[in-house]
Amino acid sequence: MRFFVRRGIFYLITLWAAVTINFIIPRLMPGDPVKAIMARSQGKLDSSAEAAIRTLFGLDTDKSVFQQYLDYWGLLLHGNLGTSFMFGVPVVDIIRQALPWTIGLVGIATIISFVVGTLIGTGIGWRRGTWADNLLPISTFFSAVPYFWLGLLCVALFSVTLQWFPSNGSYDRALIPHLDMEFISSVLYYGMLPALTIVISSVAGWILGMRNMMVTVSSEDYVTVAQAKGLGERKVLFGYAARNAILPQVSSFALSLGFIVGGTLVMEMVFSYQGIGYVLYQAVSTYDYPLMQGCFLIITIAVLLANLVADVAYAFLDPRTRQEG
Repeated sequence: MRFFVRRGIFYLITLWAAVTINFIIPRLMPGDPVKAIMARSQGKLDSSAEAAIRTLFGLDTDKSVFQQYLDYWGLLLHGNLGTSFMFGVPVVDIIRQALPWTIGLVGIATIISFVVGTLIGTGIGWRRGTWADNLLPISTFFSAVPYFWLGLLCVALFSVTLQWFPSNGSYDRALIPHLDMEFISSVLYYGMLPALTIVISSVAGWILGMRNMMVTVSSEDYVTVAQAKGLGERKVLFGYAARNAILPQVSSFALSLGFIVGGTLVMEMVFSYQGIGYVLYQAVSTYDYPLMQGCFLIITIAVLLANLVADVAYAFLDPRTRQEG
C-alpha cells in the first residue's frame, strides 16, 4: 500500500509542476495573438477592433501574473480551458472533437504493432540463430526512419503512383459524420496509410525488445528446469519464458499509450489528419495560447496516466517492485 501511496503523491506533484509550466511557457513565447488575428483578417478588421478582441479573450486584464495563475487553476478545476483565439469556441470542444481521431488511429496502430512485434520477437528470440534473425536488420532500418519521411514515401508510392489510398484527410468530406457503415468504411480507408506508417515505424522496437528479453530469459534456471521436467515446448515458451520476458514490454506499452495523444504531430501534419497533433500545430502557428495550453495539458495528463498505469501493472506482474527499500 505504501508503494502506491508514494507513487500517487509523486504523480500529483508532477501534475502540479506540469500545469505550472503549462501556464508559464505560452507567456514567455514571442508574438501577440491579437496582432496575429488582425493579420489573418487581411484588412477585414480595422484597428478599432483590436481593443474589442482583447476584451473578448481576456487579454486586457490588469491582474498580476500570480492572480492569473490562481484564476487559471480555478478554470481548470471547473473543466474550463478557455476560448480558442483561432476558432472562437471553447478549447474543450475543439479537443473533444480532435482527440477521438488521434486515439482511434494511433491507439489501434500502436496495439497492432505491439502485438505483432511481441509475437515475432518471441519467436525469433526462442529460436535464435536461425534465418529469422535476418529480419532484425530490416526492421531496425525502418525503426530508424523518421515518421514524416516514411509518411512522405507512403504518400508518394501508395497515393501518387499507385493511387490506392488518399493522400490526406480523415474521411470523405462528401459524407456527413454518422455511425453508419459508409462513414466508418471511409474513416478506415483514409486512416489506412497513416496507420501503416505508424506500424512500420514502431513494430521494430517491439520485435527487438522482446527478442533480447527472450534470449536472456531462455538461459534462466527455471526455464532449464521446466525443459528438464519434460514439459511441452509451447508450455515452456509461453508459460515460463515469454511470461517473464514480456514484463518490460508491458511497461513500455503503457508508456507508449501515453504518447499516443501527442507523439504523432508530424504524422498528422503530413496526412492533414484532424487529430490533436494537427490541432496543436495550428495553435502554435497562430499564437493561439489557450488552445496550446489545452493541448499541452491533455498530452501531459495522458503521459502521467500512462506512467501510473505502467507502475501499477508492473507492480502486479512483478511483486518484487513493491518491496520496501
